[in-house]
Amino acid sequence: MSTQTEDFRRQPPAPLPPRALNLPAPEEVTLANGLRVVVVEQERLPLVSFRLAFRTGDAFDPPELPGLADLLTNLLVEGTESRTSRQIAEEVARYGATLTAGAASDYTTVAASSLSSYADEILELLADVTLRPSFPENELALAKDNAQQNLIAQRAQPAFLASEAISRIIFGEHPYSVVSPTPESIEALTRETIIGQHRAKFIPNDAYLVVAGDVRRGQLLARVEELFGGWARGEVAEPHFPAPPELTKRTAHVVNRPGSAQTNIVVANRAIKRTDPDYFPVLVMHTILGGTASARLFMNLREEKGYTYGAYTQLDARRYAGSFRATTEVRTPVTGASLKEIFYELERIRTEDVSDKELTDAITYLTGVFPIRLETQEGLIEQLVQMKVHDLAPDYLQTYREQIQRVTKEDVRRVANSYVTPDRAGIVVVGDAEQIREQVAPYADGVEDFDAAAQG
Repeated sequence: MSTQTEDFRRQPPAPLPPRALNLPAPEEVTLANGLRVVVVEQERLPLVSFRLAFRTGDAFDPPELPGLADLLTNLLVEGTESRTSRQIAEEVARYGATLTAGAASDYTTVAASSLSSYADEILELLADVTLRPSFPENELALAKDNAQQNLIAQRAQPAFLASEAISRIIFGEHPYSVVSPTPESIEALTRETIIGQHRAKFIPNDAYLVVAGDVRRGQLLARVEELFGGWARGEVAEPHFPAPPELTKRTAHVVNRPGSAQTNIVVANRAIKRTDPDYFPVLVMHTILGGTASARLFMNLREEKGYTYGAYTQLDARRYAGSFRATTEVRTPVTGASLKEIFYELERIRTEDVSDKELTDAITYLTGVFPIRLETQEGLIEQLVQMKVHDLAPDYLQTYREQIQRVTKEDVRRVANSYVTPDRAGIVVVGDAEQIREQVAPYADGVEDFDAAAQG
């Protein structure tokens, strides 16, 4: 085989030039009651997807009742004034459709999809569960029992315990610190409380109805007006959340799981909100440091050291605050050695410029993956919802790749110094405290214990 052929095979093919997204233009109208309707006409498949998104979520639960939004959304599809839970399920199955509801920290969604020939029927069903839920007592009792069992299952998972503990450390009294209900809050939830929350939070002037698929805009808007036009406006109040704490030193917290053969590690600090101008440079930096299976953390802890099956970073940028986390699960004897490598990589991204190849690879990856997310109807509608609930720019989808391509090595190092702060990080380790405490101590200014509820 010739040297020229060998060299050719060693070189990956050059990436193809980016193609235009050619996204259909969303059209937005606002009903008299304040409901904003976003329509994207896509005729290539006989499908339609609906998302009714409210700009309140888990973070807006009363402090004494965490889990209220989750329980409320779970119950939406379990009965209305004119349909039982079984009737709703049978109707969805008859149309071959989907109908779900759920809450995230910043928003709540009611989602449905079907063949476009059943669009009128499915939209009416979505309107019924949203506007006229009955919250039957028997379904509430079942939902509460299920929530209590889920809590038991969650607390058996070290990754959940680590996430709960680090959220409390990073966000303090801010509601983002709450990642689950408590047994007491679940038990305290009543039908009257849920009805009151539904009346206060499910209001048209704080909501978007996003529709994508094989629809005709004029016909759809007439149907939306018919189903939602009589929905009464409510009061939209901007929340006044407590500010997250300012960490001034590096601290470590141990969640004890006696006999555990592995340690879950999270190292985190506060970072950016979703609308921060530095979002795109931080996204590129995160991709290089720990966003993929070829990133620095993964290559160090798995490929070079063999400590773990995987090590990653997480960029959690929400509407009101955010965090940056390095996470891994390692064998108990190498807990301290793994922390050493994590902090080595956190410091290196701050003190050294990334290589040309690392930057190019990260930009190529991000700009290549993004169009794939928009290829399906569900993927497109999810991106449109994210734009609305997080106040992103109207041209966000069109300019995403350009924003990524603008990021330079200098940008990566600058944002790493601003938003990766290992000297003021919170460390959480979940494992056998007797075996890991001394391993952790050299990497923190004090080691504290957390109980099973992640309460210091």
